[in-house]
Order: sequence, then C-alpha cells, then structure tokens
Amino acid sequence: MFDLTGMTALVTGASGGLGSAIAKGLAAQGARLALSGSNAAKLEAFAAELGGDHVPLVCDLSDGAAVDGLVPQAVAALGKLDILVNNAGVTRDNLAMRMKDDEWDQVIRVNLEAAFRLCRAAAKPMMKARFGRIVSITSVVGQTGNPGQANYAASKAGLVGMSKALAAELASRGITVNCVAPGFMSSAMTDVLPEAQKTALLGKIPAGALGTGDDVAAAVAYLVSRDAGYVTGQTIHVNGGMAMV
Repeated sequence: MFDLTGMTALVTGASGGLGSAIAKGLAAQGARLALSGSNAAKLEAFAAELGGDHVPLVCDLSDGAAVDGLVPQAVAALGKLDILVNNAGVTRDNLAMRMKDDEWDQVIRVNLEAAFRLCRAAAKPMMKARFGRIVSITSVVGQTGNPGQANYAASKAGLVGMSKALAAELASRGITVNCVAPGFMSSAMTDVLPEAQKTALLGKIPAGALGTGDDVAAAVAYLVSRDAGYVTGQTIHVNGGMAMV
C-alpha cells in the first residue's frame, strides 16, 4: 500500500476495534508504533498480538497532565515521532434537554481537548525534524449531526476546524494535518442490531454495506505516508456514500 518503513507513530485508542485496525495497518506498512490506551491489560495483549517492538503506553485522556506527558513518552520510547493518530474517543449520548454538564464535559475533554494537547506536543519534535503527519479520526456525525449526540457531534466537528487551523500553521514546516471521518462501521454494537434496524441502516448507505476498520486504516495509511505530502487541511470521508460532502 504505502511504505512507512522507518517511520514511527503514536496511535491513541489503539486497543479498540477501530484503533487496532489502524495500528495493524500502519504496522503492516513498516511503521513502529507507540500504542496508547487506558487499559493496560488490553494494550499489552494487543502489543503481543501485533508482534515486533511496538510499545504500549497507558494514558487516561481525561487527565490533562497525563495527556501532556504522552508525546514525550512516545518520543523517548521510539526515538522520534513522525506520525500522530488521534483515534481515541468516548460517547455519552443524551438528548440535549437532558444532557448533564459532565456528559458534555467528558466527551469534549477526551475527544477534542486531549487531541489538541497531543497535537500541540507533537508539533514540537515534528517542527524540529521539519516533517510530520497528524491525522484525527472524526465522524460522519460531525458533518451531519445526530439526535442525542450534541456533545459527540460538536467534538468531532471541532476536530475538523482545529485540524484546518493547525494545517495552515504547520504546512511550511513539512507537517500535514488531516482528518478521516468514518460512517457506520461493522462493530460489536452493529452486529447485535435487529435485522429490521440493519436493513433500515443499510438503506441509507448507497454502497449497501457497513464499512470496516480496514477501510479507515487504508485512508489513514495514505494520509500519513510520504506520498501525501501535498494533502493537508482535508477530511477524507469513509462512509459508503452515506454523506457526500
């Protein structure tokens, strides 16, 4: 696909379904990874499954101090940092009229604020090296909205705006900043949906199928590659045509 030999990457939410697919995709192309997540046991198990000399780094993204220390840990473990993938995210769904302050705060803190803190920290070694690739995983609902997800949609739309601003600031230093916005993906949650719900969902997707983690991983692999040096401030939508933007 895209040769990432000799490149290093920090991937957040690396032991989750989508994060593990992204991590496997980057590792398969030759990148060495710092795998971040909040569950030490899951991270260790995933690192063992992945093989190689990838490094698990436990981090609670709701803890600002811990987030600020993650990039320096990754640089120390990997020797340098070429790629940052902001994949980790949480949901706390509720209708806006019923949404509690902490449901709003936690989603914004993990999905948007932590991503900003990591971008800010990663920009320093990347600027020094005059090379870097930053990709944030957003969502189709950041573009379309979704009832019951005002907090989540705001956090994902915020990632797009933030990435455009950073792209403009960092382009002259050889650093690109982009987003990948998945649509509905095959997952443990969608696997257990009643057939009627699955049929209704697929009816909204021109491709007639749910996406997979590999679909998202392929888009990420392109954006972080050396081949994508002239692509910055963009969002690649991976949604089977569900939202054509």
